[in-house]
Amino acid sequence: MGPLAGLRILDLTSVLMGPYATQILGDFGADVIKVESPEGDVVRQIGPARHDGMGPLFLNTNRSKRSIALDLKKPSGRDALLKLAEKADVLISNVRPRALARLGLSYEEVATANPGLIYASLVGFDQRGPFAERPAYDDLIQGGSCLAYSFIRAGQRPSYVPSAIADRIVGLAAVNAILAAVVERDRSGQGQKIEVPMYETMITMVLGDHLGGLTFDPPLDKGGYARHLSPDRRPYQTKDGYVCALVYNDGHWQRFFRAIGRPDMPAADPRMATFAARMKHIDEVYAELGQIMLTRTTAEWLDIFDEADVPALPMHSYESVLEDPHLVATNFFEMVEHPQEGPIRSMAIPAQFSRSKARPSRLAPALGEHGEEILSEAGFSAAEIQELRQSGALCAVEGD
Repeated sequence: MGPLAGLRILDLTSVLMGPYATQILGDFGADVIKVESPEGDVVRQIGPARHDGMGPLFLNTNRSKRSIALDLKKPSGRDALLKLAEKADVLISNVRPRALARLGLSYEEVATANPGLIYASLVGFDQRGPFAERPAYDDLIQGGSCLAYSFIRAGQRPSYVPSAIADRIVGLAAVNAILAAVVERDRSGQGQKIEVPMYETMITMVLGDHLGGLTFDPPLDKGGYARHLSPDRRPYQTKDGYVCALVYNDGHWQRFFRAIGRPDMPAADPRMATFAARMKHIDEVYAELGQIMLTRTTAEWLDIFDEADVPALPMHSYESVLEDPHLVATNFFEMVEHPQEGPIRSMAIPAQFSRSKARPSRLAPALGEHGEEILSEAGFSAAEIQELRQSGALCAVEGD
């Protein structure tokens, strides 16, 4: 029974942004009903997988949910969804608003069935602008939000961060907006529509660091936070690998130089003397530190940084992080038994609650696994459920 127990979420999202948001809500105790198309969420097909439709991206972004597969293009499928909406607290979708309107599932139509509903629309762009109807994917948003350009300023080719970072960040922003709307509804008793745009959300994230001198009118520079854009801001190569360290404030630098037997260094080199001086000469500072790091092994540096109380971590691979001693001690990676997939590795909920403990309620569902259960709870009779099946509006779990 997590902190959101009693909250019911009708989840019409697919791919990563929306499902990541609804998994968080489910992990925190909400009852999340994942409404899938007859074909299922496309992410089900991203492998490797033991069974069709149960790939790792799906398994790792869709736990704590129940699945019902409805064909919303059929009138009876749309009507079934509206009946589910009557008892829901939140409907969340990343389907483009015009497409939902064509299905008869606009905010105005759904709010008729449940005026207290929070209708959360995850969109690519603010719907008041000329890009309103454009499709949006993580790669496009990384480029449009200046993230790819930042690699150029850092002396590299323009690149995408090798993770669906826009999907994940906007998913988190959606959780924030949804819970804010739920709190407001508890005060006012009224539902509302909220929009969370990918483009604008990511621009606030990137330019929060990099708007820089463009903050002012007239501009003081061309934007960019020098430390983040330094070409030498990267894991440091050691004698036998890499280490991630941040020698940042004056105390860090003083203790670092004492630890390597050069206590006079900050005073002897004006570039190292103060925080402001280091920021002004950050490329030179990082380059100098990079040369020093080549003189010892990764293990030696980790011991030195630990002793000097300078922030540092090893640079993990996807495999080595599974053996990280801190994560092992906190049981972050847990082997669990999935009812269809057998043993799988599950990641813990990072947030800890002292009283209303949060824990995944279930593992990722098969397509349509809970359809009959969900409809029965909504008041459908066995005959009505059978009729939905026969019409093709309710899709059966494969093998049923």
